[in-house]
Amino acid sequence: MERKQLQELHYITPICNVPSILQRGILSHAGVSGLEHESVAMATIQDRRAGVRVPGGRPLHEYANLYICARNPMLFKRQARHAMLCVLSVSPDVLDLADVIVTDSNASSEYVRFAPAPDGLQIVNGDRTFAEYWTDPDLIQQWRKKATKCAEVLVPDRVAPRFIVGIYVSCEQAKRQVEAFGPALPVSIQQHLFFLQG
Repeated sequence: MERKQLQELHYITPICNVPSILQRGILSHAGVSGLEHESVAMATIQDRRAGVRVPGGRPLHEYANLYICARNPMLFKRQARHAMLCVLSVSPDVLDLADVIVTDSNASSEYVRFAPAPDGLQIVNGDRTFAEYWTDPDLIQQWRKKATKCAEVLVPDRVAPRFIVGIYVSCEQAKRQVEAFGPALPVSIQQHLFFLQG
């Protein structure tokens, strides 16, 4: 994948976390451990991620994790909660920060590869990461496609608020919730991103 293909990065979060994120930034799993917040993560996945150490780097839970494409299996599994969730649009300029890492699939998947940003984008299969779906009649291929849809950018400790450039929601109800916080960012409805029919 080439950098020019990357317009933005994504962070999936419950809407109730937005005020804190706009104040403190997007924090790592370790960074939010002492803060009151709501998590969208699945416990089994977090348990697996807890055992991962980035090669040459730090424990995975010490990185703020951004998706290259939020329209992925993670968001699909949370489809029923769409009105409570939002996707933060993050500037790809975070790739130029020190010690940022790119993964070619979910960072806790079996055969994931890690590479330093920004050149690490070259390990990402853009076609698969931005593919509409990840289903395949071959179960092995489907597993690979599913993992690739969750390619990540890992930022040590936190993503500063200045890198957050917009907020996507699934519906009018969610938009009103976000706008009630008065963010100085554009808030737009993107039903397709949340797997909803227009």
